[in-house]
Amino acid sequence: MTAADLERMEIIRAFEDKVTELRKASIIVGSIHLCSGQVAIAVGAVGARATGDRVVATYRGHGWALACGVTPEALFGELLGRATGVNAGRGGSAHCSAADVDFYGENSIVGAGAPIACGLGIAAKAEGSGRAIVVVFGDGAMNQGAIHESMNFAAYLNLPVVFICENNTYSELTPIAEMVRVPELYKRAASYGIPSCRIDGNDVDAVRGHAAEYLSGARAGRGPFMIEAMTQRIVGHYYGDMQNYRPRGEVSQALLDEPIVRARAALQAAGMLTAAQLDELHARAVDTIEAAATAAQAAPLTAVATVREHLYA
Repeated sequence: MTAADLERMEIIRAFEDKVTELRKASIIVGSIHLCSGQVAIAVGAVGARATGDRVVATYRGHGWALACGVTPEALFGELLGRATGVNAGRGGSAHCSAADVDFYGENSIVGAGAPIACGLGIAAKAEGSGRAIVVVFGDGAMNQGAIHESMNFAAYLNLPVVFICENNTYSELTPIAEMVRVPELYKRAASYGIPSCRIDGNDVDAVRGHAAEYLSGARAGRGPFMIEAMTQRIVGHYYGDMQNYRPRGEVSQALLDEPIVRARAALQAAGMLTAAQLDELHARAVDTIEAAATAAQAAPLTAVATVREHLYA
């Protein structure tokens, strides 16, 4: 655990909080899905990447984009439909991508990132690049055919893919444990001959350590691998979700165990940062995000006349 880890998580949290504020004010429109409470998975896994390793995320992907190196201003611009957005406002909250930082994007179809990751894995093998691919999906996606087809395909071809299941225990609004006989989802990987593990997804060190091991194995031609990272959302599945399906007290408990609270306590207990320094780090992250949001809102809207750009004829 480092101060840099906490700073990255604070930036992501502040970004998601600001997105909520802008959505509430209808400055951002449309559906948004936040990763608040799950930030250690993105920060830890991306921290384990080598140069050239690629990431494919879910529609809950703001944190992954930021962790990969997309700037807050460019990501705000994307959500606001600005010309300065990472995809000039064409991708929005659930479909943005940034190949320049090896972020190969989000996908609002549940589980659909896995076949894309397999394609990237085939390319990596064909090129002899030695790169690995991280693909992220939720616990509910484990019941999608695309995930199983991709795991089987990746295993058969020994593709350098690391599958990461962000298990926040809810398949949208339904507890995953009420949908499957065996709730330890990582065990499914064994049926494809894929090494796998279940880890504490709120522990950034645990995520980085296991991701580093599996990514190294993938680069060495021993892939694929799977990680099931256990976590909890501290927000709804989508903006406006009243979360009436969650037991009383569950969110309150999750707030006590979420990654930023843990990281602050660990850094203070280790004598690495004082309470005042932790507060200063938090304030700096909030200021960074406020400045980025202000700049993005001042940027010009994407011109409607350019709507056909980047499309195949």
